Amino acid sequence: MNAAETTGRAAPLLSIRGLHTRYGAVTALRDIDLDVAEGELVALVGANGAGKTTLLNTLSGIQPHSQGDIHFDGADIGRVKAQKRVARGITQVPEGRQVFGPMSVADNLALGAYTRGTGAAVDRDLDWIYELFPILAEKRRQAAGMLSGGQQQMLAIGRALMARPRLLLLDEPSMGLAPLLIEEIFEIVRTLNADGITILLVEQNAAGALAIADRGFVLETGEITLSGTGQELTDHPDVKRAYLGMTDEPVEDPM
Repeated sequence: MNAAETTGRAAPLLSIRGLHTRYGAVTALRDIDLDVAEGELVALVGANGAGKTTLLNTLSGIQPHSQGDIHFDGADIGRVKAQKRVARGITQVPEGRQVFGPMSVADNLALGAYTRGTGAAVDRDLDWIYELFPILAEKRRQAAGMLSGGQQQMLAIGRALMARPRLLLLDEPSMGLAPLLIEEIFEIVRTLNADGITILLVEQNAAGALAIADRGFVLETGEITLSGTGQELTDHPDVKRAYLGMTDEPVEDPM
């Protein structure tokens, strides 16, 4: 039985209720309710400026919320500092990758394990990252800023994985990548989820995200307007029209 089938019966790993987030007088998120079950891959899709990144930043503790509750593994983490959320198992891969350019690939990965210190377990995880991303092993001594965009995205994901997250927050991992690299990144996300990592994936690429998601949510101007399985949202006429460039209206024969 997969995580999607157990959702609603088991206590969710992440539970958000009535969440509001503000930037000064501007409300960026409004009355957000969202659950993620352990082992699930949940996609959050929406246009640029809808509030997707704000939600991830709120969950990771970078951006404070003004109202509502955030529970992780049954505990209220709404006032827990960002670094302590990492230690509890929440790790974010930021939009735009944000690798440490002058530092080597290996040092970037080592930074991902800063809450764990050093030791045999960290060394084993480093070997695992190099198996997952062979190009990083090949370029381990190279400055991260010299990597291609796709390689930097792999490094950003690898750095987050070094923290051994229970919940991985992925913010626009396909942004700025060529189509073939986008397919590769989505396949990596699918593989990580199949290996048991719970993932909340934020994407403007709705088609790619919903294709691999157990469930999905549509965020518009700070509010969740639709939810369902990945397939249900892919088939929804509003999602087709607004995010997939498709329509159910019949095409007239020009002849």
